[in-house]
Amino acid sequence: MTDKKPAKKPSRTSAKRPAATRKTSTGFTDEERAAMRERAQELKAAARRRSRAGAESDEAAVLEKIAAMPEPDRRMAERLHAIIKANAPALAPRLWYGMPAYAKDGNVVCFFQGAHKFKTRYATLGFSDKAALDDGHMWPTAFALTELTAAEEARIGALVRNAVS
Repeated sequence: MTDKKPAKKPSRTSAKRPAATRKTSTGFTDEERAAMRERAQELKAAARRRSRAGAESDEAAVLEKIAAMPEPDRRMAERLHAIIKANAPALAPRLWYGMPAYAKDGNVVCFFQGAHKFKTRYATLGFSDKAALDDGHMWPTAFALTELTAAEEARIGALVRNAVS
């Protein structure tokens, strides 16, 4: 009789990538992930509000969000809210990715992004593709804001009126 030993099974080790081929994540920033979480919460809250109180509660949510902003974003957002309401009463205030936004027929037309939101050096007044601002083959859809003077307020009023025309 021959003493045969069973063949040794090959070990199963996980194949690891060499460190040099690993890529660093180019995904979303913490601020972007927070904005997406805020948007999901907004959608849920908006559905609850609409079933109970309607558009007035959407504006209350926008005003609450503005009140929670740090200076100077709060002052700028309050002024923009007044300008937009005065120049485009057809736009309904609502939250959009944690930012004050203004919609027509359920579609966001313009929004305010405070500088603190993404830790930038300026706030932004942006317009969506639903805004009627077309001017030739190229036109701006967002504007950097560092201060609101009478000249900027007049220009914003004109932009908002055009956006909803």
